[in-house]
Amino acid sequence: MDKMTALVDFLCLDEECGKTINFNVMELKEKEGLLTCPHCYRQYSFSDSTFIEKLEKLRNLLIAVKDAEDILGDVNVGVNTVAGSAKIPYRLLLTRMNTVITLEVGGYKIDFNFRVEPAKSGDFH
Repeated sequence: MDKMTALVDFLCLDEECGKTINFNVMELKEKEGLLTCPHCYRQYSFSDSTFIEKLEKLRNLLIAVKDAEDILGDVNVGVNTVAGSAKIPYRLLLTRMNTVITLEVGGYKIDFNFRVEPAKSGDFH
């Protein structure tokens, strides 16, 4: 499989900053869980084993979605309502709905935002 990028972002916890920090889930392990806010330079160390395990599962999910990309156009999610039922293409769900994983890190609940959307070969953001 080609090298993938899976861009995830969260808001800096520094009260005076609060700007978006982007990182590639696929490279976080290589960087030993260390990130720096590019705006205020606050350091983040994501070394908690539970947190790393959850991000590893997220990484595996992204790889599975990439691997299944050729069949996503044939997969639908059925939605039943009082007015009837509808099939929503799975690919549409991936590209039009924001995915957020909320994890506790250092006593803070942080929303990590990502979209599983192939922008170009090998890229998801």
